[in-house]
Amino acid sequence: MKRVMADEAGMEAAVAALQREAVVAYPTETVYGLGVNPFSETALDALFAVKEREPDRPVLLVVDALSDVERHVVAISDAARTCMEAFWPGPLSLLLHAVPDTPGRLTDPNGYLCVRCSEHPVARTLCRAWGGPITSTSANLSGHPPARTAEDAALPGVALVLDAGPLTALPPSTVFNPETGQILRAGPITEAMLLEAGVAVRGASDQ
Repeated sequence: MKRVMADEAGMEAAVAALQREAVVAYPTETVYGLGVNPFSETALDALFAVKEREPDRPVLLVVDALSDVERHVVAISDAARTCMEAFWPGPLSLLLHAVPDTPGRLTDPNGYLCVRCSEHPVARTLCRAWGGPITSTSANLSGHPPARTAEDAALPGVALVLDAGPLTALPPSTVFNPETGQILRAGPITEAMLLEAGVAVRGASDQ
């Protein structure tokens, strides 16, 4: 395992690792995440092995730009665009219908892909350098506490860690389905904030 600073040379090393279908750990606004090429089954095999994650538990994607989303979803609704304009980059993960042939380990049983534009500059720069989305799942074994330091993110099987120092403890991102109006995981973006932005949200009694 190689640990490098999150500078230009480190980014080049991280992109090279992604190109050879290896697992890279990198900082997000909440925790250190594990990134691979999400459209390579070989890379996904490596990621799920490192996490010891069940194959029926999909991983989300982080992106740098709206164009990274448009290529991989059927459509972006007005509600989804409102969410993106109001809260991206930031801790709001959105469920959108994936295009056919999206790897099954990225989608839920209803065909939804979960995507977020991270507000951490290293995560966004890595996406930009790579040229598209990468996976984002916390750098820890399934069921264990998330990693908030580069040392904790250096799991067996991780090829490279982009070290941006220790991260401030923050709650995980809000997970929201703009199509159904359901908040699937509460987080920093609250129901009140979504409503204020003009997004319809189903109340708990409606879910």
